[in-house]
Amino acid sequence: MENFPPLMFAGLIIVMLIGFPVAFSLAALGLACGVYAVQMGWFPAEFMSALPQNVFGILSNDLLLAIPFFTMMGALLEKCGLAEDMLDSMGQLFGPIRGGLGYSVIIVGFILGAITGTVAGQVIAMAMISLPVMMRYGYNMRYATGVLAASGTITQIVPPSLVLVVLADQLGKSVGDMYKGAWGPSILQVLIFALYTFILSRVKPDHVPGVPKEARTLQGWALWSKCLRGIIPSAVLIFAVLGSMGGLPGLNTAIATPTEAGAMGAVGAFILAAMHRRLTWPLVREAMAGTARITAMVVFILIGSRVFSLVFQGVEGGKWIEHMLSNLPGGQVGFLIVVNIFIFFLAFFLDFFEIAFIILPLLGPVADKMGIDLVWFGVMLCVNMQTSFMHPPFGFALFYLRGISDTLFKNGSLPRKVESSDIYLGAIPWVVMQLILVAIVIFVPETVTVFLEKEQAVDMNKASELLEQMGGGRTSDEPAPELNMAPDGASSPSSSAEDPMEAFKHAAEQDAAAAKK
Repeated sequence: MENFPPLMFAGLIIVMLIGFPVAFSLAALGLACGVYAVQMGWFPAEFMSALPQNVFGILSNDLLLAIPFFTMMGALLEKCGLAEDMLDSMGQLFGPIRGGLGYSVIIVGFILGAITGTVAGQVIAMAMISLPVMMRYGYNMRYATGVLAASGTITQIVPPSLVLVVLADQLGKSVGDMYKGAWGPSILQVLIFALYTFILSRVKPDHVPGVPKEARTLQGWALWSKCLRGIIPSAVLIFAVLGSMGGLPGLNTAIATPTEAGAMGAVGAFILAAMHRRLTWPLVREAMAGTARITAMVVFILIGSRVFSLVFQGVEGGKWIEHMLSNLPGGQVGFLIVVNIFIFFLAFFLDFFEIAFIILPLLGPVADKMGIDLVWFGVMLCVNMQTSFMHPPFGFALFYLRGISDTLFKNGSLPRKVESSDIYLGAIPWVVMQLILVAIVIFVPETVTVFLEKEQAVDMNKASELLEQMGGGRTSDEPAPELNMAPDGASSPSSSAEDPMEAFKHAAEQDAAAAKK
């Protein structure tokens, strides 16, 4: 049996590379390995009979209900014209400075990431509006395609990201804490992108020229009011959703669960779409269909991964993973570097849902036993997984960009065809910047933990003094309680003479944990 977990893991990689839907491949592999393990006598057949109840228990998790609500919110806002209004106003505001169109794409990508949460819609919408303008005014093609694709992937780490909801569920952490931890890296990612644009505007100004001021159609307050009309209502909705679930820095109290906050966000999306006068039945029908597709995909992947995970744990695959990763040189840092390299290459072939549901349950317990903060660990992997949309062969952001650029060329919006080499080579600097952010998060964990609530430490000296004042303490000259020997040889306090200090310490730690929650 000790050789079976590596074989199962190798089989997992093979079936994922075949190209058949991952959910069904995982379920088939898990059931086949389970039948073989029962035949070999590694665990009884009754072990597999727990699978239906196990799957039902996972799918009855209320936290997963937040996924369709947040998906619906993003789908509605993606189609109601927010991207067009923001890009037009921001492009005119920043356009006259060198790299101005790049700055506008980065800023709008960050704002839309918090609103829509969908990479596909974001990349397509921004490319349709900004790519023809960038080409018209002489922007370098590789910079233009790279900034559009990278700014679309920011949505993966900007709260309220679906990825963070899934990571919180898999790691058993609060969604609000995961959102607060992601604010630092997401803001830092925007600053890194903007810094690269600024340096390029100084080193190679011809790559990112300014737009002539006469190209502006709006000036003064008319321009600023259009910018604010697009930003303020969206910001109010996002702050309301995140604030209600404690997902904003400085807020340690949640008045709504993630599911309730997602439902409120979906209602707010209907209101915003109505404010833009674009709330139509075809739009609602399309948003509902997209939400149903994504939700069904998540559920089937979750079922398939659970089937595989149950059998993998049954043959002690968890211990194999733990022994393999916990003995790496470098301790925590060595473990984090190896895990990130593994996730980076796995993202060449899998999307973030598949990685989160299949790989994270294997890595999370190991990270926890090594003393790694799981919020930090989850946000770090989220930063890493956004590269899955950017690098070949299955970088979906590049696929979306390829498709929309061909469409724009055919309808005459682009003066020349965008080559695939421009798209793929243009993505390389932005992938490198995303990996730089991963390194920063590894070596500077404060980028994640700075906004999290600090754990309350229990001062046992003060607790002892308080206990003695209450008359329940044991003085130093009193005899220690009798100890019983546990079957494994470890000493344990007698059930009839429990140490009050230990009881007080346990109660104080429970109070601190409850206060943190």
